[in-house]
Amino acid sequence: MGKWRMPDLYRAPFPLYTIKVDPKTGWVIIAGGGGASKTGIKNAVHFLGLELVGDQHCATLVHSHDTDTRATMNLAIGGDVIAAGQDGRCSLMRFRQRQTRGKAAAKDAGGGSEQGAARRRAGKGGKGSEGAAAARGNVSEMKDNTTQISVDTFGEVQSDLNPQDPLQKCVRFSPDLSLLLTGGTDGHIRVWEYPSLKEKLDFKAHEGKLKTWTSHLVTVGRDFACSIWSGKQLAMSLCWHEKMPQIAAKSYRYMSCRFGKVEDQKDTLRLYTVQIPHKRDRKPPQCYLSKWDGQNFLPMLTNPCGTEVISTLAVSDSGTFLGLGTVTGSVAIYIAFSLQKLYYVQESHGIVVTDLAFLPDTPKGQSLKGNNEAAMLSVAVDCRCQMHTVRNRRSFPIWLVLFFCGLMVVGAVLLLQHLFPGFI
Repeated sequence: MGKWRMPDLYRAPFPLYTIKVDPKTGWVIIAGGGGASKTGIKNAVHFLGLELVGDQHCATLVHSHDTDTRATMNLAIGGDVIAAGQDGRCSLMRFRQRQTRGKAAAKDAGGGSEQGAARRRAGKGGKGSEGAAAARGNVSEMKDNTTQISVDTFGEVQSDLNPQDPLQKCVRFSPDLSLLLTGGTDGHIRVWEYPSLKEKLDFKAHEGKLKTWTSHLVTVGRDFACSIWSGKQLAMSLCWHEKMPQIAAKSYRYMSCRFGKVEDQKDTLRLYTVQIPHKRDRKPPQCYLSKWDGQNFLPMLTNPCGTEVISTLAVSDSGTFLGLGTVTGSVAIYIAFSLQKLYYVQESHGIVVTDLAFLPDTPKGQSLKGNNEAAMLSVAVDCRCQMHTVRNRRSFPIWLVLFFCGLMVVGAVLLLQHLFPGFI
C-alpha cells in the first residue's frame, strides 16, 4: 500500500502509549496522557467497546479511568487485572463489569458527559461518527440495562529506582499468573509474587534502559545485548549477525523481542527480535527482523524490514503474523513463517507508533475479525487508534483443484490425438 492516512477507529483527548485487548470481553484498553506537566492534557485509561458493523469496525468509549498526574506508558492484562507502568511504579487495577438499569444508562449515554463527548470522537470521525454515536445513545436509553465498567486500584510496587526520572519500560504476567515481572530505565528486572506483590527477584540485566522481555525471561536493552535468563543467572546471549560479516559490531542494537506460537505445533515456540541501527546515517540503513528457535535459541531466519526505524513489535495469538510500527508512523504486518511483508501503510499515523495489538484468537476476537485473516490495532502519540486488517485470501477446495487438473490432462491427451493421429 502507498502513503495514505487510515481512518481513525477512535481519537483520544491525550497521547496514546499502550494498547491491549481483553481476550474474554473483547474490550480494547488504551492508555496514555500528558504526564505530570501542567499542560491541561489529562492522564487516563480508556475502555472501548469494539463492534463490527458490516465490514467496518467502530469503537465506543465504555469507561474512562483517570490516573491523576501519572501517564500509563505500558500495561499487561492478567485475568481481570491491569498492571500499568506509571512513572517508576507499577499500579495494579481490577476492572469489573456491572449492570445498571435504564435511567442510569440513559444518563451515562448523554452527550453532555465526558464519555458522551468521547463517543462522538469514535469511529471514522466527522458527522457520520456523531450520528452513529447519537444512535447508540438512543438505543441504550431504550434498553432495560446496559454494561458498565468499574476500576479499582488495589496495589502498587516501585518498579524502577533510577535516581533521575525513574520510568517503568515493560511489564508482564507469567502465563500461570503467579508472577509479575517489571523492568525499567535502571536496567533491573524485578520479579514479584502475585497477588501478594512480595518481591522475589531483583537483578541487573542490562546497562541502561531495559526495553522488553518475554514469558521465558528473554531481555533486550540499549547495551546491544539480548539475554536468556535462568532465574537471575545469565544462561546465554544471542548474536543475530553471526553469519553476516558485513554487519559491524555494535552498529545495531536490539529494539524488541517477543515469543510466538507455531501453527499446528502445540508445544513449539519461536522467538522474534527486531534490530535497529545504533546510529542514523544520511543514507538510512536497513532494520532487521529475526526468528529464533524457541527451545535452543538457534537463529532460523533474518530478513531486512525497511529503513524506517522500528518502534514496536507484536505477535498474533496464533503466531501466524507479526506487527511492526515505526517512529515515522508507518504500520506493517509480516508473515511469521517467512518474515515477508503482507501489509503496509506508510505514515498511517502522524508520529511514532507506540504500541500494537492483534485481536485475540478467542470466540469474541474471532467474531470481531469478520471476514479478515488478521486484524491489528495501533496507537500513537498523535492520540489516534486505528484498525489494520488483512482480508482472507481466497482458496479453492482440494477436490476442485484435482478436478481441474484432471480436465487439463484429458484436454492435453485430446489435443495430442488431434495434432498427431495415432499418437495414443
